[in-house]
Amino acid sequence: MFPNMFPLGAGQFPTLPVMPVQAMTQQATRHARRVYVGGLPPTANEQSVATFFSQVMSAIGGNTAGPGDAVVNVYINHEKKFAFVEMRSVEEASNAMALDGIIFEGAPVKVRRPSDYNPSLAAALGPSQPNPNLNLAAVGLTPGSAGGLEGPDRIFVGGLPYYFTEAQVRELLESFGPLRGFDLVKDRETGNSKGYAFCVYQDLSVTDIACAALNGIKMGDKTLTVRRANQGAQQPRPEQESVLLQAQQQVALQRLVYQAGSLPTKIVCLTQVVSADELKDDEEYEDIVEDMRGEGGKYGKLVNVIIPRPGPNGEPAPGVGKVFLEYADIDGSTKARQGLHGRKFGGNQVVAVFYPETKFAQGEYDD
Repeated sequence: MFPNMFPLGAGQFPTLPVMPVQAMTQQATRHARRVYVGGLPPTANEQSVATFFSQVMSAIGGNTAGPGDAVVNVYINHEKKFAFVEMRSVEEASNAMALDGIIFEGAPVKVRRPSDYNPSLAAALGPSQPNPNLNLAAVGLTPGSAGGLEGPDRIFVGGLPYYFTEAQVRELLESFGPLRGFDLVKDRETGNSKGYAFCVYQDLSVTDIACAALNGIKMGDKTLTVRRANQGAQQPRPEQESVLLQAQQQVALQRLVYQAGSLPTKIVCLTQVVSADELKDDEEYEDIVEDMRGEGGKYGKLVNVIIPRPGPNGEPAPGVGKVFLEYADIDGSTKARQGLHGRKFGGNQVVAVFYPETKFAQGEYDD
């Protein structure tokens, strides 16, 4: 009936090409050994990505397949700024999952499973979760980040002014709801903020709303970047649109609260106190400085008083018309802002706002 289907004689079998066992194993496990790395900077190349992740894996104790580099292959899509990083073993790929948010060439990258990852198949090949004993602190990550900082709803908050405290950043984020986890990333040696943080909301449905509403807000001389840490920008679902609109209106109304000028620093900037003409005469200038020193000293320990003057020939200079009061602590500056804001000086109503400490320290007195 099918004369050509079995052309072999009795007892004969066709010769099939045999794939080496090792190659078959590699092919079968590749989906579980590959790691997706997104958000790469334009300068990244295959060699730099391979070297970085091999070194980082070694530093955290994530190498489990013996000595040598954990990374065996890297493919980069430069247009879409992502890479597939292939590890030697399934266990090492799982350990690499703990590196989500690590800083590569100055930017946090997303580390997650590729789209062809099959959890049920992978479970039979090796561990599917990172080893809980990895030394993540060695590479600047929070060990376990578990205080609720894992998963697809983790938010990256970048562009934070360095002088913002944890309490100030939390206050900003919690205007959309309570947080399940929060981490303001700090320099391990100095303890100073690195200008970015991660958080997760208790109510995961507000994740995209908070990202869309907070992203792009101006804070002093910086602009916030707020997005999901490991999924890039996502559009809110249709049912979230009305909530998002309300959130954006709320942010617009409270924008000043979030901007430098309302969040406390040790520097208080007064405007509408002096005019450029009053500052030209040396004696009058010294009198004004002493008056401001006496007035400002009522609220706390005053470290410095800066009143920018016009140039020798009356030419404009940055900050002319402003008075800067530097206090020893935020308690003093907060009292000064409350006490001086709205006061009348020479018939003018004073405006008192907090001023970025970094700009003040660098002698930048303009807006």
